[in-house]
Amino acid sequence: MSAVVLTGHGGLDKLEYNTDLPVPRPGAGEVLIRVGASAVNNTDINTRIGWYSKAITEDTNSGAADGFESVNTDDASWSGVPLQLPRIQGADCCGEVVAVGEQVDPSRVGERVLIRALQAPFNGANAHDCITYGSECDGGFAQYAVVRDSEAYRIESSLSDAELASFPCAYSTAENMIDRVNVKAGERVLITGASGGVGSAAIQLVKRRHAEVIAVCGADKMQQIKELGADQVISRGENLLQVLGADSVDVVIDLVAGDQWSQLPDLLQRGGRYTVAGAIGGPMVDMDVRTLYLKDLSFFGCTYQPRHVFENLVAYIERDELKPLVSAQFALKDITQAQEAFMAKKFIGKLVLIP
Repeated sequence: MSAVVLTGHGGLDKLEYNTDLPVPRPGAGEVLIRVGASAVNNTDINTRIGWYSKAITEDTNSGAADGFESVNTDDASWSGVPLQLPRIQGADCCGEVVAVGEQVDPSRVGERVLIRALQAPFNGANAHDCITYGSECDGGFAQYAVVRDSEAYRIESSLSDAELASFPCAYSTAENMIDRVNVKAGERVLITGASGGVGSAAIQLVKRRHAEVIAVCGADKMQQIKELGADQVISRGENLLQVLGADSVDVVIDLVAGDQWSQLPDLLQRGGRYTVAGAIGGPMVDMDVRTLYLKDLSFFGCTYQPRHVFENLVAYIERDELKPLVSAQFALKDITQAQEAFMAKKFIGKLVLIP
């Protein structure tokens, strides 16, 4: 089969397209998927360049093309455990079950499935242990992929494989953040990085809960984000406190961090909730801890996802409550061009890979 193999931490040259790899065989409790489509995510690039390492303090794009010289391979994966290389990445995966291993119902063959991106651990003692598809195991950047039976969700939808592949990682990340802070109808929710995969997903998912969305994005994307459903759109780089005022929002959904982060706690009203699942603008921020405790704020870091989050997402898709946002499609062999386009950030939604 053909697949893209990550050979080490570093630049785009660490991605190797191979056409002669053996098709994996499903073991006990596993199914084999013929991949219909996958997609590009920040976590794919962060893992490739080793951005998760504590040695790295810059934003993602600083090393996205060439990697970082200072990366420490001992903690360069999102889990802080050395990545096992070579690795087939790809957190997103939509496809069809074509074979099953022992202990799996043979009737699953022929099912159309979505793969859960954040999965239950192979073994773990902590309630928040989890793995990422395409990081702790091989993922969807291939013609065929193996996954545990319990992590392949049957889906009934008229959407194309490319459209379905745009959902798992970004939308489950957004839904998890929204679920964790329990966004309620009528609340004001600020979303940073609103034009990206997770941010644009969050707009739709917050709106389906009948809350108000204030979106922050690049000036060239403001009209499209407004059309997506945001009630108010603010150009990235504007002073948020001057535009909105202090104590003006109930929830912040943050995917950026970076230089403007210090404004976010001041934007939250007393008892407000801040949730974060990304730091593409830079992981190092300044904070006045007095704001945190004097305003009784709650902070939520979101990686682990309880199973109901993905189950809810599949139900939303099947009920046509979400709009897939596929900006462009690339052949899997053109993954470097796809990641270059991803780094340029001139699109809204997702870039999809077709094997």
